[in-house]
Amino acid sequence: MRFSRVLRVGAVVAATSLALAACGGGGGNGGGDSQNESLVQRAEQGRLTIGIKIDQPGLGLQTPDGGYEGFDVDVAKYIAKELGVEEGDIEFVETPSAQRENMIQKGDVDFIVASYSITDERKQKVDFAGPYFIAHQDLLVRANDNSIKSAENLNNKKLCSVRGSTSAQNVKNDFAPQADLLEYAGYSQCLNGLESGAVDALTTDDTILAGYAAQNPGKFKLVGANLSDERYGVGLRKGDTEGRQAINNAIRKMQQDGTWKKSAERWFGPAGYKVPEPPAIDQ
Repeated sequence: MRFSRVLRVGAVVAATSLALAACGGGGGNGGGDSQNESLVQRAEQGRLTIGIKIDQPGLGLQTPDGGYEGFDVDVAKYIAKELGVEEGDIEFVETPSAQRENMIQKGDVDFIVASYSITDERKQKVDFAGPYFIAHQDLLVRANDNSIKSAENLNNKKLCSVRGSTSAQNVKNDFAPQADLLEYAGYSQCLNGLESGAVDALTTDDTILAGYAAQNPGKFKLVGANLSDERYGVGLRKGDTEGRQAINNAIRKMQQDGTWKKSAERWFGPAGYKVPEPPAIDQ
């Protein structure tokens, strides 16, 4: 009798364990086996969690009503739809620059579309689809500041960027070794510092800076430095070849059917930004 009772208890424990394991699968907020699923498999469940920026006008911005808008948001929605997931079934999550690789690796997001430049260092931790856009690093200064006309003019001046971004360090390494680097949590804080005079310049991609300039007419201007090429990619779990190919197919279709150009002109055109041709996608 005792032996029979032990068997019954063991069966209950085993059944409970199986049920818990089943509940743990699926979704982008994973852990466990869900991290081993491909993006395509997760999309088949009807929902996706996508990382974006929420403080970048023209790229990824949270609106007062709680929605999201911008070129990156349009790209994310297009990819999701091509994977079979409608806009209403997307959960958008803010992904700070310094946390992007970690959030992908942990399964907090299914993929990231957040002005995410493809670099060899990042490719050691995550995979990239794309590129879907090529931006250029530039400088934003106060409209009445004529002392900064190039990156070399930043020696002994305060240069701001966000934590986890390589932009400010690139300027210090290659153009202005005496620049005083300030790193804030978000671009909006850098912008506030620039407006108040706490910093002298903000550096990041020209797409982001154009959005801020358009949002604050008469306050800021772009220097036009074109310091680097920034190849924006869609970040996803390393080794997910199927997911990467599916995203590339979606980006290619977005370019070919005119949606890519229409979105880029909508979000970047008002700032006088000349929209380039769509980039070739890495194979």
